[in-house]
Amino acid sequence: MKKIALGTSNPHKLEEINAMIKDIYPDSVEFVLVEGDFDPVENGTTFAQNSYIKAAEAAKIMGIPALADDTGLCVDALNGRPGLYSARYAPDQKSKISKLLGELEGVEKEKRTAHFECTMTLVSPDGTTLHQQTGRIDGYIDTKPSGEHGFGYDPLFFIPELNKTMADLTLEEKNTLSHRARALMPMVEWIKENM
Repeated sequence: MKKIALGTSNPHKLEEINAMIKDIYPDSVEFVLVEGDFDPVENGTTFAQNSYIKAAEAAKIMGIPALADDTGLCVDALNGRPGLYSARYAPDQKSKISKLLGELEGVEKEKRTAHFECTMTLVSPDGTTLHQQTGRIDGYIDTKPSGEHGFGYDPLFFIPELNKTMADLTLEEKNTLSHRARALMPMVEWIKENM
């Protein structure tokens, strides 16, 4: 089984990613948490650059290939904001939701289009980019939160073809339909075939 460092200090993300792949790719890849001092400066101007920064740092620390992602919510009526700053847009989930709703007050439904984007980069210990993959899911920002699952902006992000918000999805649905899943599955396929 290939061991790949996951460029995050969040054990929840590690658990989520390993759970997403275990049924589809059993015994092919195991992601491990970065040990030691992992605090990369995410000063890129794109999701791709930030995911590379995190993966390169993790690969250097661990001495094995590393994967990292950068993810955000891009709202068309807000010129793509919060985008790269989705995690830092407001201090907590409740304030992120109320800030976003406040910024979109009075904007009609057909102009509230948005997408979640996730770019993953796989980097070798010498800093070479081995593979990059982007996943995205389109929807719009609803006028009030709905759903018990998920975190961040999930309760506001409505997916028309499913007639649900991201927070209404079961874990199984999210693990196959989310922007992260749409980046991760082809990435793991690539790892399986090329490493």
